[in-house]
Amino acid sequence: GTGKELVARAIHAESARHKDPFISLNCAALPETLLESELFGHEKGSFTGAITQKKGKFEIAHGGTILLDEIGDISPNIQVHLLRVLQEKEFTRLGGNEIIKVDVRIVTSTNRDLKQRIEEGKFREDLYYRLNVVPIHLPSLRERSEDVPILARYFLKKYNTENKKKISDFSSEAMDFFMKYDWPGNVRELENTIEYSVVLAKTDFIQIGDLPPILRKSFQ
Repeated sequence: GTGKELVARAIHAESARHKDPFISLNCAALPETLLESELFGHEKGSFTGAITQKKGKFEIAHGGTILLDEIGDISPNIQVHLLRVLQEKEFTRLGGNEIIKVDVRIVTSTNRDLKQRIEEGKFREDLYYRLNVVPIHLPSLRERSEDVPILARYFLKKYNTENKKKISDFSSEAMDFFMKYDWPGNVRELENTIEYSVVLAKTDFIQIGDLPPILRKSFQ
């Protein structure tokens, strides 16, 4: 919830690859067999239910950027496949023999300590060093309060558009509260707060009274 995907999208948007796809995948959300298919695709008949050929995220992201979120949770088998993509820039679909070449920038993110995972034998050291080229530490939102007004106004614009509202800004009282609040849920909590407030606001400014009840209790 610290905004890892937002940073990855910004890297993509400011790069020479910005006209090509940006693909994001949460590696922790899928079991190994489904994750392998999502990443590398599969051929028709490669497993029960594979009634058609399917392109994987790497193939779809060719020329662009792929974000692999929660990389620390992938299985040893997937780690081997991923290492090959990094080293050889090629892979085969699940159940297939065709070698598929790809040119993809890989951005990975995790909230785990990968060096500790290596010591536990759960993450390959060679894969770690292939991935850890330009590390970016993204602190929690409470550690970078200067980002709060920027993100809040970004989300205000987003949810104004989605809800056909024309809210101009935040009251000084509301923004002061945002700056002092700890945001335990990080950027995700801030975004949810703005969405809630935009839906309920009845004036041109987000007021304290428009915030979710749990935040209003913190204010009191």
